[in-house]
Amino acid sequence: MIPVFRPSVSEKEIKAVSDVLKSGWWGCGPKVKEFEEKFAKYIGTKYAVALNSCTAGLHLAGKILNLKPGSEVITTPMTFISTLYFASYNNLKIVFADIEEDTLNIDVEDVKKKISSKTKVILPVHYGGHACRMDEIMEIAKENKLFVVEDAAHATGGLYKGRKLGSFGIMNCFSFQAVKNLATGDGGMVTTDNLEFAEKLKILRWLGISKETADRTDKDQYSWKYLINEIGYKFQMNDILAAIGIVQLERLKELNGKRKEITKRYNEAFSKVSWITTPVEKEYVDSANHNYVVKVDKDREKLILHLKKNDIAAGVHYMPAYMHPVFKNIKAKCPVADKVWKKLITLPLFPDMTDGEVEKVIRVVKGF
Repeated sequence: MIPVFRPSVSEKEIKAVSDVLKSGWWGCGPKVKEFEEKFAKYIGTKYAVALNSCTAGLHLAGKILNLKPGSEVITTPMTFISTLYFASYNNLKIVFADIEEDTLNIDVEDVKKKISSKTKVILPVHYGGHACRMDEIMEIAKENKLFVVEDAAHATGGLYKGRKLGSFGIMNCFSFQAVKNLATGDGGMVTTDNLEFAEKLKILRWLGISKETADRTDKDQYSWKYLINEIGYKFQMNDILAAIGIVQLERLKELNGKRKEITKRYNEAFSKVSWITTPVEKEYVDSANHNYVVKVDKDREKLILHLKKNDIAAGVHYMPAYMHPVFKNIKAKCPVADKVWKKLITLPLFPDMTDGEVEKVIRVVKGF
């Protein structure tokens, strides 16, 4: 079976993990710090704080903003459920703006319409690694005195007008889950230029403890002394995952380049098929190409079954979030999302796809 996603692992990742295991320090320590420093430099922010997931990052980002309960967060329905937990975990109200039909990203014109006196945050998601219209989003936020928090879970390595995604917001959240562009098995990162927020993130990720264990250990001398001034969470990353992340960051240009090559081959093949609409890449964007999502005018479920019979997996990313029972009470007016999602299908895309696998996907889809 050709999967929709598959992580890329080299001998470098295996050696990095082995070195950490042999070091005797497996927890949140020197490798986490190294990963944070290198990632911040790569993205172009002053600080980066490593966590055990992007979901944790979204949770803490919402908490740190310290907004009044009931404050409104404008975001997209075309996203994984974790995006919405930024609001749900922090007693904030979700307001959905519709999406652009071509990019599947949040529609800035609808964002303007959804702003109210209670709006405090715009939470754009760079769907599939394709940048949202960040200049306009930042201008809207400035005019209305709103925070911007980027959900860059799909977007590690993506660019908007030459600038790295995940460097625009007051805080920005990345995912390193097993199938992401930079994968550590699980994990996440929050980037920011705000020192106070970075320090707060480090305290909250480790149970509210004032000083992490690694910072209390010097030349094998351990100090037990620390204080807890507030309730925190167990959201820290460990050195095993960070070691993988450091190697994956070194390989990211290569890995994203392979994604781009496969995307180009797919686009060339499917652009000639009348019932398929291929994904767009705007001129101001260098996409991270996290996934490959097409719109189909034929029966999607039958196509998925056809692919399955030929040992090819396919997915749907996503059903609009307001259609999940847990969010049934949210009144959403998103006609484009309502229409478009029924046509979406995600085809296999991962760096280690062979030429034969790519050609098979193309052949089987075109043969439907």
